[in-house]
Amino acid sequence: MNDNDEGALREQLARLQQEHRDLDAAIAALAQSPGSDLIQVQRLKKRKLVLRDKIRQLEDALTPDIIA
Repeated sequence: MNDNDEGALREQLARLQQEHRDLDAAIAALAQSPGSDLIQVQRLKKRKLVLRDKIRQLEDALTPDIIA
């Protein structure tokens, strides 16, 4: 992996982490509001899980494989 590829992956990782934090805040706000749409909360939670999986994949791609 060259420096350009790694830089692009790090940018994408930062963007996904920010979106994950934003979803976390949105879920918390919806959960506290009276009469919140439970279906919308579930959709946001599902999206958050998908983002978490993508974040882990990117972190794994950026972590070098070290054979001990």
